[in-house]
Amino acid sequence: MTARQFLVHGLIAGFVAGLLAFAVAHTVGEPSVNAAISVEEGAAAHHHDDEELVSRDTQSTWGLLTATQVFGTALGGLAALMSALAVGRMGRLRPEASSAVVIGIGFLAAYAVPFAKYPPNPPAVGNPDTIGERTTTFFGFIGLSLLVAVAAVYLAKALVARYGGFVGVATGFAAYAVVMMVIARLMPTYHEVPRDFPATTLYEFRFATFATQLTLWVGIAVVLGLLLVRRSRAAAVASTRAADELQPA
Repeated sequence: MTARQFLVHGLIAGFVAGLLAFAVAHTVGEPSVNAAISVEEGAAAHHHDDEELVSRDTQSTWGLLTATQVFGTALGGLAALMSALAVGRMGRLRPEASSAVVIGIGFLAAYAVPFAKYPPNPPAVGNPDTIGERTTTFFGFIGLSLLVAVAAVYLAKALVARYGGFVGVATGFAAYAVVMMVIARLMPTYHEVPRDFPATTLYEFRFATFATQLTLWVGIAVVLGLLLVRRSRAAAVASTRAADELQPA
């Protein structure tokens, strides 16, 4: 398969996964967002006088759908391109298996680990004066996590060739975990959740955020894998037919 074919499959997978992520975000996430906004409005009555540029109804429907679709499609395309680069470099793994590994590593390094260090806060939480610093720190942590993950993959690959799959993969994972724990310890931490903010609302918001992202990444992995399997089977059938036609009568 060419990189272009991978990309097309990835865009389709991202589009479908974006729909699934929207369903989760709208069903599970929006109630906690509304609850957080209610807390904010109760703490600052003057917010009632602010004119909304985009209504909450639009934000929670078409706005949310647009965001999940755009991000999902872009992420699917990127995951497909990374998968295309990985095919043939992960031993005897088939394309669909290689893509699943790549997406799994991406989810761990680009979202799950950064989530553990810097969990998201609802709209009512956060100091506006530190948003620039917090954003820079967050994306810097993601960049470091991705770099360490790439190094861990190369380490695992080298060890697999010498000591076998279990030792190589386990050592690579352990190396990534240790290095990231050290980095997380050294990176700044922000405590901006007010003590009187409802713990249940905070938990539900973070749970919904994680569930939405998990749905998106898993959806891309599953749909892309199914498309790759379908493509491989179609190519195998075409190759068999071509071979049969070349056989002498």
